[in-house]
Amino acid sequence: MLTAKEIIETLRTKFNNHIIKADEKVSNQVFVRVVPDTLVPLIRFLSKTLSPRFLINAGTDLVRQDGKYLVSYIFSFDSDKIFLCIEVAVDAAAPDIDSITPIIAGANWSERETRDLLGINLRNHPDPRRLVLADDWPQGLYPLRRDFPYDYKPPSEPQNKVHLKKPPEGTKVIPIGPFYPVLEEPAYFKLFVDGETVVDCDYRGFYNHRGIEKIGDTKLTYNQICFMAERICGICGFIHSTCYCEAVEQAAGIEVPLRAHYIRTIMLELERIHSHLLWLGIATHIIGFDTLLMQAWRIREPVMWLCEKISGNRKTYGMNLIGGVRRDIPHQMHDKIITVIEKIERETLEVIDAVMGDTSLHVRLKDVGILTEEVGRSICTVGPTARGSGIPIDSRVDHPYAAYDRINFEVAVESGCDIWARTLVRLKETMESIKIVKQCLLEMPDGPIMGEVMEEIPSGREAICCVEAPRGEAVHYVQTGQDNRPYRWRVRAPTYPNLQCIPNIIKGERIADVPIIIGSLDPCYSCTERMAVVDVKTGVEKLYTKEEIIKR
Repeated sequence: MLTAKEIIETLRTKFNNHIIKADEKVSNQVFVRVVPDTLVPLIRFLSKTLSPRFLINAGTDLVRQDGKYLVSYIFSFDSDKIFLCIEVAVDAAAPDIDSITPIIAGANWSERETRDLLGINLRNHPDPRRLVLADDWPQGLYPLRRDFPYDYKPPSEPQNKVHLKKPPEGTKVIPIGPFYPVLEEPAYFKLFVDGETVVDCDYRGFYNHRGIEKIGDTKLTYNQICFMAERICGICGFIHSTCYCEAVEQAAGIEVPLRAHYIRTIMLELERIHSHLLWLGIATHIIGFDTLLMQAWRIREPVMWLCEKISGNRKTYGMNLIGGVRRDIPHQMHDKIITVIEKIERETLEVIDAVMGDTSLHVRLKDVGILTEEVGRSICTVGPTARGSGIPIDSRVDHPYAAYDRINFEVAVESGCDIWARTLVRLKETMESIKIVKQCLLEMPDGPIMGEVMEEIPSGREAICCVEAPRGEAVHYVQTGQDNRPYRWRVRAPTYPNLQCIPNIIKGERIADVPIIIGSLDPCYSCTERMAVVDVKTGVEKLYTKEEIIKR
């Protein structure tokens, strides 16, 4: 088992003359600053020898301090419970850096996002197209630079349209989305098909970029961001709030009371239960099994009542603050919660029995949407998507937070690599979450629910936190700043890496299976305001703008 000290020593042995500094700023979090030309050789060395898992990168504007942009590449040594952050500072006058995507396919989107939002040019990137910025965003404007106002509305430059892939020879184009009957949110997939078989696809999203990170480090205070973070996702809100809070607490050295950790764990697992039941209903609705949709959502409803009883809200609980939680779960509520949870447990087991024995579900879900372990690892997939392909990662175990280091539970892993395997993972996780809630209630210690927070959190500190959302691992990276707010706050939701595997899992499949294959990832898209129309006679594609749709 590796230690933080051994990781630093290994890198210094190989790259000592190119390492500017290396230290363990937070327990089990290693930060290594290297000269830019060393980035690719170092990443290649890491991948071949120590094999950490890539999480995300973050770009930070430090121009006012030293005329540099800082690019941080964050990795996880899962079994060793260690984060590694490789940092390079690039000159603002010539912000060029070599891409690591040729080495780590899963870095594709995050590198392009850093290019779009901060203006870091990527040499040798295999797909240098615009990713996050809207099609009509002006050239040369980078919203995460510190001199860019958070509320500035730039003029439209429609000529900057992003061109999707051209159809391979002999294929036709079928657009799915942006509004599709069985997908619960808007998304646009451009399918290239030969008859009924999918040959390839392209994806365009991020049309509704809300600028949450920008407003977080320019306008909101530390505790205001707790409530903003909870609005990143309509289902996984408490996950993001917890992830942000724990990153700040680690960076600032704030000790959270144990009772608060248990309360966070209970709310996180209630959120997982209702999210997985929500997914089960939607997934079976996609393939026309509406009886199971109704049953899953009926069972889910008492979970929502519990959340409202505890927090005052069915969703967006508003319970987290830096240092603990705002609301207690008093002992007199415990028996009521356990009674409801045990009823949900019995009814969920009945649904699982029905699912396991339904031959039509087996036909639709088995050997469909194959994501091999090798591809899943290369694209850095997370959550049930990864665990359904035999990749045993779970932040609750790999990087324990809240009270998970005190809780007994099993990580659900399946090796089928198909939709059925991803379904089994979620069903097993639902039952484990029920057990976790009951265990937390039975073992919850007495004591305060808020820790002592210093009047001013010191600036210049940084930390990383991962929290296991129902869809997979959420990542928050925080650099503390002045004026009672972070200097940099970077967020990666679990759908972000998982969406990148869609071309792999739909290739060679039937068109009719594409919606449930996509749905099996439980994706959470950014909303889009575009519509693509293909003329069936000529094959000519027209992309309608928001204004054209309104006019029509």
